[in-house]
Amino acid sequence: MKKRIVLSMLAIATGLSLNAQEWVELFNGKNLKGWEQLDGSAEYRVENGEVIGTSMVGTPNSFMATKKLYGDFILEYEMKMDRGLNSGVQFRSITHKPNGAERVNGYQVECDDHDDRPWAGGIYEEASRGWLYPMSYNPCAAKNNKLGEWNKIRVEAVGSTIRTYINGVNFANLVDDQRKEGFIALQVHSIGDQSLDGKEIAWRNIRIIIEEPGKYMLADVELAPEVSYLANALSSSQEKDGWMLLWDGKSSDGWRGAKLEIFPQSGWFMDNGILSVEDADGGESANGGDIVTIKKYENFVLEVDFLISEGANSGIKYFVDPDLNTGAGSAIGCEFQILDNQNHPDAKMGVSGNRTMGSLYDLIEADALIYGDDNRQIRFNGIGKWNRARIEVQGAKVAHYLNGIKIVEYERGTQMWKALVAYSKYKDWPVFGEAESGHILLQDHGDAVSFKNIKILEL
Repeated sequence: MKKRIVLSMLAIATGLSLNAQEWVELFNGKNLKGWEQLDGSAEYRVENGEVIGTSMVGTPNSFMATKKLYGDFILEYEMKMDRGLNSGVQFRSITHKPNGAERVNGYQVECDDHDDRPWAGGIYEEASRGWLYPMSYNPCAAKNNKLGEWNKIRVEAVGSTIRTYINGVNFANLVDDQRKEGFIALQVHSIGDQSLDGKEIAWRNIRIIIEEPGKYMLADVELAPEVSYLANALSSSQEKDGWMLLWDGKSSDGWRGAKLEIFPQSGWFMDNGILSVEDADGGESANGGDIVTIKKYENFVLEVDFLISEGANSGIKYFVDPDLNTGAGSAIGCEFQILDNQNHPDAKMGVSGNRTMGSLYDLIEADALIYGDDNRQIRFNGIGKWNRARIEVQGAKVAHYLNGIKIVEYERGTQMWKALVAYSKYKDWPVFGEAESGHILLQDHGDAVSFKNIKILEL
């Protein structure tokens, strides 16, 4: 490919110093030399210096991919879509999944042209883990994406740091070390709506920096909130901000049984950085029992990645006082419910769905409304896949998040709170949930559930 030295127009637009950058043109403006089509059969053509993809009913996702693989790089391109379409650009992607199936999979910079789906600029892992950085983490950025117009997109992928920009604004700020190298591909998404048949997506000015890209990462720009998936480890930014690992990935340090002075000798096991509770026929705290942090916490942000088996029931509790229930069953505390809504009967118990996934158990139903009143569905990645719970506590105000989407918000100690408690299974504890501090608990409910990446930021 022909190389040339140019000045970064993005640097000009953002007022950065005008350092010369060595770009490689990925698209010559004339034909698709150096590219190959994968998976679906949507049409790609070159016209007026643009790659144009045409949506087609009846074909799976189509990808026009570079034949060359790229590891660390800075990628820039311009993109324009007809209204109503969903598309994206793959990077660090491959053609085979771990199970051997032939299917494009890897990171994708999302691009949407919907008024009700402000997801452009987010990072999705195609045919794998799903959303890694949904734009619910940075919703204010959406206004910088121009619907129906050309947008300039930049991807910085250097080591485990992955950042996306649209028109000079940082949209996603991801830390993830699962993929090191792969091709870049232009996606034409599958469609089932006949009205979208024949609509087009265009790309132009596609170029990449592959020599020392870290030198050219944008500086002096406001970064989006960081989201990290490092395995049982903290990013440098998290360490600087004061995050701490609650589980080190290999030992029981910092934890004990909720009704024991030591960590349970059975019922829980640790393997390859994953903490799991064993299947025990669904008994509540009847095998190894719940485990709690030795330390109590007051104001904090807690993140826990979890994976559930089919039909499983579990939970993450906070403000736990093990002395409230010394008999059979689980220790008492506010609970982020973990449940297979489709296959566990508890989902249909309680009141108005307040025992479903992500709910404040037996008190408040999980309800995702961030993208409008018509979208109440929580974003659950599925059985056998990792999901992320986040609990934020600032004084009396508490919020639950599932995979980046706020699903519960409430205030402890109010008249409404007391009324909810009085009508719940916690009515026998009139000051339930009002303690200033408490332990954090992972529940043994007799079903196979796994946890990792357990970390906390004290506020």
